Amino acid sequence: MNAPVLETEEHQALRAAVAALGKRYGRDYMTRVIRDEGHPDELWADAAKLGYLGANLPEEYGGGGGGIAELSIVLEELGAAGSPLLMMVVSPAICGTVIARFGTEVQKQTWLPGLADGSRTMAFGITEPDAGSNSHRITTTARRDGDDWILTGRKVFISGVDIADATLIVGRTEDARTGKLKPCLFIVPRDAPGFARHRIDMELQAPEKQFELVLDEVRLPADALVGDEDAGLLQLFAGLNPERIMTAAFSLGMARFALAQAVAYAKERSVWKAPIGAHQAIAHPLAQSHIEIELARLMMQKAARLYDDGDDLGAGEAANMAKFAAADACVKAVDQAVHTLGGNGLTKEFGLAALIVASRVARIAPVSREMILNFVSHQTLGLPKSY
Repeated sequence: MNAPVLETEEHQALRAAVAALGKRYGRDYMTRVIRDEGHPDELWADAAKLGYLGANLPEEYGGGGGGIAELSIVLEELGAAGSPLLMMVVSPAICGTVIARFGTEVQKQTWLPGLADGSRTMAFGITEPDAGSNSHRITTTARRDGDDWILTGRKVFISGVDIADATLIVGRTEDARTGKLKPCLFIVPRDAPGFARHRIDMELQAPEKQFELVLDEVRLPADALVGDEDAGLLQLFAGLNPERIMTAAFSLGMARFALAQAVAYAKERSVWKAPIGAHQAIAHPLAQSHIEIELARLMMQKAARLYDDGDDLGAGEAANMAKFAAADACVKAVDQAVHTLGGNGLTKEFGLAALIVASRVARIAPVSREMILNFVSHQTLGLPKSY
């Protein structure tokens, strides 16, 4: 896949360098890690050593000084090599961005160097059993107790909590003026008393495990709060927009991996006189997948550019669209790749069957495609809400 001409020479060089790293590991490495119930520690360490994990974080805290545009390139290229790192979506993209933008100097000094060099990781907890994609229905609450905060609630489908040093938890505090609950973000250390995790058994094959979290009167110091208590919604979406952009990058990488497998197979597999790729019934769907991937990447690049330029409102719309388009392109590419390979598409040898489940993740998380359609219909088209 050729890099888009809209990218700078530096971006193209970054793509090539990350692709070379990904090629050294590949799908076989990730398959082995998953089989052994391990974590991709070697790849994570190498990516950190080369400065890729902290590409979006400020230079003064050990980062690369770039933005989500650079970080999304890293994740996409690793995914295209068959070895994506899901925790990149969470640790540097969401948590690192929020702390870099809104954290205190102490929080930045404490967390950003470790997030940049890969020595520390942070999970992100927003989803709840009864809230689904509606962040306004979050019931995890934080109340003051002297100078401390007390957090109580539950979270589900939280990635990588077992390997994270802390989790950035989205809770809600009461506005003293209105009595209404407003979102706020808290750093909860993994060993905090009352903070428990339970692994969720998933059909999804990935090294990053999913957990249910229980916060039972978890006491936190005042400096566990990230940012301004009265600007929680702004700070929350400052993390959610990069999450959507990085989810698009994750999807595009997977789609490219699947498409490359299918194209290589279609060039070599011969049933009649010519390779099957010579037949339009095979060639055209693969060509369409390539087009859909390229279009989704353009929207992802637009979203990343808007976000890195400080246009949070514009980035919100573009990030949702990018995530929507990339998720659909990924599902279709994987489906067509499996279909192209026929029975071989379901074997472990080619590594595509497991992607049938994995490719659907981005249609569901971190926000469903239906909620994105709601967002576009309400915010962009100005149509009335049904809820």
